[in-house]
Amino acid sequence: MEVYITEISKYVIAGLLFLYSLEAFMAFRFKNEEKRKWLYARQIILMFAVQIACFVQIMARTGKAVYLFFFAFQIIIFASVIMLFYIIYPEGNRLIINNSCMLLMIGMIILTRLSYDRAVRQFFIIVASFVIGFFVPEIIFKFDFLKKFTWIYAALGVTAIGVVLLLGAVTNGSKISYTVGGVTFQPSEVVKILFLFFMAGALYSSENIWQLLLTSFVAAVHVIILVLSKDLGSALIFFVIYLAMIYISTENIGYLAMGLGFATLASAVAYQHFSHVQVRVRAWMDPFTDIEGSGYQVSQSLFGISSGGWFGVGLYGGSPSSIPFVEQDFIFSAIAEELGVIFAVMMALICVSTFIEIMRIGYFLRDKYYRLVVCGIGVAYIFQTFLTIGGGAKFIPLTGVTLPFVSYGGSSVLVTIIMIMIVEGISMIRTDEKKEAIERIKRQRDNERRKASQRD
Repeated sequence: MEVYITEISKYVIAGLLFLYSLEAFMAFRFKNEEKRKWLYARQIILMFAVQIACFVQIMARTGKAVYLFFFAFQIIIFASVIMLFYIIYPEGNRLIINNSCMLLMIGMIILTRLSYDRAVRQFFIIVASFVIGFFVPEIIFKFDFLKKFTWIYAALGVTAIGVVLLLGAVTNGSKISYTVGGVTFQPSEVVKILFLFFMAGALYSSENIWQLLLTSFVAAVHVIILVLSKDLGSALIFFVIYLAMIYISTENIGYLAMGLGFATLASAVAYQHFSHVQVRVRAWMDPFTDIEGSGYQVSQSLFGISSGGWFGVGLYGGSPSSIPFVEQDFIFSAIAEELGVIFAVMMALICVSTFIEIMRIGYFLRDKYYRLVVCGIGVAYIFQTFLTIGGGAKFIPLTGVTLPFVSYGGSSVLVTIIMIMIVEGISMIRTDEKKEAIERIKRQRDNERRKASQRD
């Protein structure tokens, strides 16, 4: 019976996620949330159907009742999050919150399979993150004074990552976190939000080339501290955020070209001066040369992806735990192995649809400050996704960053949920702008009619 359930359910799971991702892209046919409401309803049904099908497979393979209770708690929490969001923020963007919950569910499914204890910890972090996150849209929507703290954001950000450089513990050759009272923090994740608000504020008020240079200098300080901490994945994300926001603000292709040229030069310098960069590049170029050493992670990742095939070997059917740090850096490989390449690709497409929707919000915003913030969040989200999936699939050298919403990591999950809630608050600002524009047009038409009647 176990074999039949596993074999049937893996095709059902892939098919359900395919339909969900199709609905995510079908949403772009409609310009407003009202016309999308039935699409969102179908998404929610498919979302929970995927989770149910996966946990049926988990129960068939393990037979442990504890997983059933854990699954029930997840259903309650995610259903509550979606329902409360729809009630509290009816003008928020539902595609983004649906996609976020779908990705969090996928993360919980694969983490339950990899490490039940870590899955439980991640679940509590998700709950706490949403409790905090639910206040964020209202703060963004109502408190315009957030624009005034540009240089405070910069000072706090530099201080936070500077403390890690000086006092942080070395993990795998990098200083990325420190521990207080038994709780480990990764400040670069939180500083990502501060950096976004700093860049938006500085570019929003920038009036000449000297202010642009000052902004670039402060951004460079962030990146240099991360490089000195050997947190090169975060340094790369910060640099790409900076470059994207500079281009969006100025629309100057020359700045983009100079930034890419500088990035190429910096990459060459990093390769020459950081031994672990050289190791990762060699592992990327040919991981099988040193398959038991530097190429072990990448080669095992490739074996996992290829052995899964289109529909996977089923949960608990593979050996993803053979990859070191699989819960963080190689979660995509574990998903591809056990749930299939189709499932993994559909998950990546859900990430892409989330990015497109975030950038669509930014495109229509009139407020430049919030346009820069939301576009910066979109770029940070999709680039981090690209780094994680690309590193695990040997498309680019491994950078050691997590897959947003899916990978294990408290700081990453908390910050990503808050960033998405910031987008929701900005989406409400966009809706408010739209209403004001409609009212303005109505007033103009009324004035024109009055003038015409007076002439008659």
